[in-house]
Amino acid sequence: MKHFAKSLAAGALASVAMLGATAPANAAETMRCSHQLPPQHHIAQVIDRWAAEVEAQSGGDIDVQVFGANSLVGAKENIVSTAKGDIECAFSVSFQWGKTLPIMTVTVAPFAFGDLDMWRRWPESEAAAFLTEKLREKGVQNAVWLFTTNTSVFTSNGKNLVKPEDFKGVKIRGLVPAFNASLEALEAAPVSMSGSKVYQALATGVIDAGLTDVAAAVSRKYYEVQDHFTVVPVISVYFHGYVNPKWYDGLSDKNRAALTAAGNKAAMWAIEASEKAAAAAPGQLREKGGTVHIATAAENAALAAIMRPAFDKAFAGDDPDSQKMVDLIKKLEN
Repeated sequence: MKHFAKSLAAGALASVAMLGATAPANAAETMRCSHQLPPQHHIAQVIDRWAAEVEAQSGGDIDVQVFGANSLVGAKENIVSTAKGDIECAFSVSFQWGKTLPIMTVTVAPFAFGDLDMWRRWPESEAAAFLTEKLREKGVQNAVWLFTTNTSVFTSNGKNLVKPEDFKGVKIRGLVPAFNASLEALEAAPVSMSGSKVYQALATGVIDAGLTDVAAAVSRKYYEVQDHFTVVPVISVYFHGYVNPKWYDGLSDKNRAALTAAGNKAAMWAIEASEKAAAAAPGQLREKGGTVHIATAAENAALAAIMRPAFDKAFAGDDPDSQKMVDLIKKLEN
């Protein structure tokens, strides 16, 4: 497994492609994997571990080359680049599918998906199989599910965002339309952007407040530009790894099985790493001088009472796939 630093960004795709073109006929299958996470993020470290496992399971038949921190392809281009075959593999956070495949965003339903046992059952679930089918229809073959967090944090300056009225008029990082509708119900002004853009947006005043995984608030150093942090179980988020279908279909049965085996292991590693990161992060934010508030059950309920109905109305609509996804999630919860 090769890990490529961000300094390779300029010309990386072209140069790696040239190397591949001159490789001997019996060379390993090259698998260039792009993701947006900084190297210190716990899921970036799981991805590295997964990459090594793919190589081990394939007996070296697959050469996994990991490009983190947007060093190969930007976060917004990962899906299209993989579908087109410009690269073999990428990772995206669930809500980056946005309007392309809205059902991928079901886990951002406010205060709805906090049960870790559900996530342990996820890779073999009907819900995951349904999403895998829909992803294939959109041009990618799913390879691994990586639970990232069920513990989020609202970041701000000057005071904590706790009560519904605290959000009024606040320009805050948004995600997808359905979740943004839940923020708008609080009278906030959401601005959708990828995680890699939030630090700069906070630093320059494009937005007033952030929303992220509590561990990402540490790894992305939000404490340098925000001083108040409210920890809330508002959304559950997962990254997932996917590959180009033509490349995948060209693999041997052995190597496709290697991807499956590595993916199943990595799904459990991600839960373990996410639990550990979420537990440590509030203390780490305090150590950096942040004012951290852990929202109470009553405070969560007050937000949920406003946010969840607005999300449900915006998410379901008249789309039968969205309703099926909700139904499959309910089966998974039981």
